[in-house]
Amino acid sequence: MTDTLSALGAARLVPVVVLDDAADADPLAAALVAGGLPVAEVTFRTAAAEDSIRAMSARGDMLVGAGTVLTPQQVDLAVAAGASYIVSPGLSKAVVERCQEHGVLALPGAVTATEVQAALELGLTTVKFFPAGTSGGAPAIAALAAPFGGVRFVPTGGIGPKNLHEYLAIPAVAAVGGSWMVPRASVKAGDFAEITRLTAEAVALLQA
Repeated sequence: MTDTLSALGAARLVPVVVLDDAADADPLAAALVAGGLPVAEVTFRTAAAEDSIRAMSARGDMLVGAGTVLTPQQVDLAVAAGASYIVSPGLSKAVVERCQEHGVLALPGAVTATEVQAALELGLTTVKFFPAGTSGGAPAIAALAAPFGGVRFVPTGGIGPKNLHEYLAIPAVAAVGGSWMVPRASVKAGDFAEITRLTAEAVALLQA
């Protein structure tokens, strides 16, 4: 789990991917790797999620997690498919505990002091801050980081090239989740060259 956290922290930016067809998973993974971001969070919102995670993790050249995981049963499916970490929109004790049973990193959503404290009680030190844009954004994370000195945040939701650096400037932010480099329309159209281009632009922003 520590290795997974370190890898997410090294990437600094996690593409949040929605796949409608598992056949797109491998070329999408190749596009992200070519663009310089060998990491992805595949949301469990579609029927193709499980097979997509399996295809992407089988490549062996990227870190793949499952997002929008709401139940312990989904944790089981995601881990069996090869997910290295599990992301939830909110804090579910049952989901976190199932992740811990599997030995995979859990990143539950937490946007209030009460939720962060509940995550700490479950032994977590990193949480997803979601939806970031409508939950106070970067200033809210900075405010929460003050009383919770050891907690790291992975904000997602409403983050793009224009406000990316606001979040990354906060020491408590481990990484940021975003979907602008993986437009669903480009995936559906099979335009993976466009995804590589957008990913490379995003990586360049990280280094700016």
